[in-house]
Amino acid sequence: MCLAIPVRIKAIDNEGMATVELSSVERKVSLVMTPEARVGDYVLVHTGFALNVLDEQEARATLALFDELEAFEAQYRAESEA
Repeated sequence: MCLAIPVRIKAIDNEGMATVELSSVERKVSLVMTPEARVGDYVLVHTGFALNVLDEQEARATLALFDELEAFEAQYRAESEA
């Protein structure tokens, strides 16, 4: 199973690489497949490549689902250890 994560572009360099941020972690990703992406856009990233540009509402909804999954996992682990 593959997982692509929405991230927001903070900067783009002259070589088509974007600095993106998720949960205060910054990474460099390639924009070769999404040359239309601009600073401030959300992009869906997998294995270091931005696969497509997302609208902000869709990106935030997806990130909220990831937060719910994380909370569920934490609760499950806590209950399993008790």
